[in-house]
Order: sequence, then structure tokens, then C-alpha cells
Amino acid sequence: MLKIAITGGVGSGKSTVARMFRELGVPVIDADEVAKAVVAPGQPAWQELRRLYGPEYFLADGSLDRAKVAGRVFENTQERRRLEAIIHPRVAAEIRARLQELEAQGAPLVLVEVPLLFEAGLEKHYDRVIVVDAGEADQVRRLRDRDSRSEAEIAGILAAQMPLKEKIKKADFVVDNRGDLNLTLSQVKIILGELQKISLTAAAKKVSVPN
Repeated sequence: MLKIAITGGVGSGKSTVARMFRELGVPVIDADEVAKAVVAPGQPAWQELRRLYGPEYFLADGSLDRAKVAGRVFENTQERRRLEAIIHPRVAAEIRARLQELEAQGAPLVLVEVPLLFEAGLEKHYDRVIVVDAGEADQVRRLRDRDSRSEAEIAGILAAQMPLKEKIKKADFVVDNRGDLNLTLSQVKIILGELQKISLTAAAKKVSVPN
């Protein structure tokens, strides 16, 4: 099974591109969705965070107030690293489990949406990497309009991530998400075709290897 990571900068449109791949029939694992699952009420990570932050960082239903936590950690590097040390290992373990399940089901390729792929040194776990590119002005606008982030929080989020131009240098494929979504979709279809060729070639090589 070909394992593909899809990443980019915050607000670059990773989720939009991942949805396009999903609608074209490719299984997609969303690391952010996995992260929400590992901090669900009662989970070990939830218990650690409850001890760390106290009840004021949790909503009435017991779930983590992610917006409030984000406002705290993205303005403080030490706080962010403490949070990542609790969440990231559990997210990685859950993603591995889901990948194994998809491979057992015979999926030829799967995409994993990983926002901090390069920052966390996770690229070595994937066969190919797709980077979704967008201008910084677009990123800031989306964070401000979509998520109602403060200027300080936006600056902290951007500072915590590797610049997009550096991620592009490390990518196998780049999706330019600056323009019309139809143009984005056309790029996605071309990349999917290339990935399918790679997957078929890899499968053929396996079959041809003598016992």
C-alpha cells in the first residue's frame, strides 16, 4: 500500500484538497480528527490535560476547549511543546493502527493529512508527500475570517510552522491552491493519476519477485 502524506501551511487549504481526493475514492486519514479523538473525555490524553490545565480549559460537556488551549500554547513555545508531547505520540499510534487496517482491507493507496509533517520529522514514514501551497496573505485571511484568531495567535501559529517555501522544496507533489477550486481539482486529478501509476508499478514489482 502506498502511503501518501498531505501537508502545507495553516490555512493553505489542506482539508479542501484532502476532501477532493476522498471524493475521488481515495481513503483519507485526518490527523486533526484523530487528535480530537485522543483527547475525547475519559481518554488518557484528556486526563493528562485536565491535570495540566485545570477545569477552566474544558467545556460544559467535558470536552477540551481547543480554542482556549490554542490561544495559550501558540503564544508560548514551551507550552506548545508540552501539549505536543502529550498528544503527538498517541495520534501517531492511532494513525498507524488505521493504516494497518486499510492495508489489510487491500487499499492500494491512502492519504494522511498531517499539518506538522516536516516539523515533527514524520515525512520518513510516507512514500510520497503532497504540499498544498497558498500565499501568506490567504493564510492570514482564512485564519482571521474562518477561525476568528487574534493577530498575536496568528503570528504564533505561523511562527510555529516551517515556511511553505521550505516545505515545497521537500515535496514530491505541489498543489497550488491560490486560484479557482476547479483549477485545484484539476491538479488533484493529475497527481492522483501519477500516484496510481506508482502504486501499480510497486504492486507489479512485488508480484515479479521470485520466491
